Amino acid sequence: MEENKNIEVTPQTEVPQEAKTQPRRPQPKKQSLNFGKVFLAALLAVVAGSVVTFAFWVALFSGISTVFQTSHTSVPESAILKIDLKESILDAPSKDPMASFDFATLQPASQVTLFDALKAIDAAKNDDRIKGIYINLNGGGTTTINILEELRTSIEGFKQSGKWVVAYNDRYSQWSYYLSSVADKVFIQPEGSFEWVGVAANSIFFKGLFDKLGVKVDILRPTACKYKSAVEPFFLTKMSDANRQQNQEMVDNMWGVLTEAVAASRGVEEAELNRLANELAIMLPSEAIEHKLIDGKMYADQVDEFFGSEYGISEPTYVSLGEYAATLVPNVSKISAPKVAIVYANGDIVDGDGSDDKIYGYTLARSVREVAEDEDIKAVVLRVNSPGGSALASDIIWREMELLKAKKPVIVSMGAYAASGGYYISAPADAIVADRLTLTGSIGVFGMLPSFGKALEDKVGISFDGVSTNKYSSMGNGMQPLNSTEYKAMMRGVDRVYERFTSLVAEGRNLTIEKVLEIAEGRVWSGVQAQQIGLVDTCGGLNAAIAIAVDKADLGDNFQIVEHTEPMTGLMALLQGMNVKISQAILSRSKVGEWYNEYKHVESIIGKQGVYTYCPYIYKFE
Repeated sequence: MEENKNIEVTPQTEVPQEAKTQPRRPQPKKQSLNFGKVFLAALLAVVAGSVVTFAFWVALFSGISTVFQTSHTSVPESAILKIDLKESILDAPSKDPMASFDFATLQPASQVTLFDALKAIDAAKNDDRIKGIYINLNGGGTTTINILEELRTSIEGFKQSGKWVVAYNDRYSQWSYYLSSVADKVFIQPEGSFEWVGVAANSIFFKGLFDKLGVKVDILRPTACKYKSAVEPFFLTKMSDANRQQNQEMVDNMWGVLTEAVAASRGVEEAELNRLANELAIMLPSEAIEHKLIDGKMYADQVDEFFGSEYGISEPTYVSLGEYAATLVPNVSKISAPKVAIVYANGDIVDGDGSDDKIYGYTLARSVREVAEDEDIKAVVLRVNSPGGSALASDIIWREMELLKAKKPVIVSMGAYAASGGYYISAPADAIVADRLTLTGSIGVFGMLPSFGKALEDKVGISFDGVSTNKYSSMGNGMQPLNSTEYKAMMRGVDRVYERFTSLVAEGRNLTIEKVLEIAEGRVWSGVQAQQIGLVDTCGGLNAAIAIAVDKADLGDNFQIVEHTEPMTGLMALLQGMNVKISQAILSRSKVGEWYNEYKHVESIIGKQGVYTYCPYIYKFE
């Protein structure tokens, strides 16, 4: 699309007057740490902070590329755009300035956003210097499978220019092959491996552990929300029938998207692809070649030679997505054109204000208000990549979305997931666009209150006592389970949130409340399913959402795209963030190692207070 060559990233730095004069909001209480943890964290903070600060200033004054600067690599006259995942591809710009710093090597870990990656591929299509695309996913970066879907679609558009695409890998996972199969030629290392087994989803259940420890968990979930499975690991020992059903449908959909794409690209019937998976018929490179999924075996240097013999590029020069995106400059002729703003809603939804990689209710609401009041912005695309979170914060954002919609078109583009609270904030949009691999819906709520009093007394000899002014003053103190009266009282709040959630969906999507209640129940839907039942309008990526926004604002070809991001608050705040947050991350990872991600997931569920709209599923490609 021509318009993606005219990208201009314009951080909004001015805070509205009403935001400046708002009274200071109470901050959440911080958990206390014992002296040993505090001392060790402080020591690591000083060491890590000093090293990183020194590296930062050296890089700043020597002019070399660091995590805080973009490399503006020049593009030679005959170059190949390389997609290798040495740079992680993110759904949204990280708000943590140290998120891309690798402390193992004291080097910046390369990152590129999906927006920049799509921009680069689209621009390369019409750039005579870029001769083709080389997909070689041997890097250590990560991304999500829905981003692979959007990259694949963009590469298909690139091929329409008549340019070539070649893929090569040492070993192919199913999802790396999903992206690579779009290529004209797909090669594999002679001693490599090929995965073709189907898609699975597994959950870990903690009820047995909690029973042994004596931890009691009160689950506050409306009876209607039988698919709301985020809490199941804490009171069940296996999937409920409802959860098993939705998980089965999710993996079937993912596998269907994968096999449909491969079948179309490689000319192999989907039934045959399923037979090959069921029989574990493809494990070796020769087997992948025999069944027409791979074109040949080569070493990496032979691929370089192939570029010369096949395409006349004897000494290939590679340019990464991030490097190429950094060379693209705004079209001067569009400098005063009307703007389409991209606003990011990325991460768990939490209460209050904040600047890390979460969606803070007040912070995002303020961003939405700013783009609503900016007369130069004629349409808005809200990129939602969130499993949900706080019902209160979701409602605060919802209100600003309603006010935005009254002033200008607003389109939601859904990423890996826009579920539960992520769908709550999406519902008011004029149109909703989801990837086929997006997980959305999960229209439901829950509350969960673990009580540790019995476990502490029985296991470690710690008891508790106290005084109160009223009968229920100690309700929810984390030491004793709720009694029947307390449970009923808290369920009133949970039921109220569910009633409001479903009514807002009915209003935003122009559906009857009966229809919403039928498709709600906390059930997670794929993007394809969500389109069929009316929760989204169409399946497509970020580019599709931008095109719809341009059309609804009637901008024609005269527009520019800007990314609206929260401004940095200065170097000192940046350095403060790198000192404390990184030292805590080092401590956490050193404790749980390869279980870190699972640990953080459990911690995020148990640590929630109040009523939540949250979806537990996270699918990543690594």
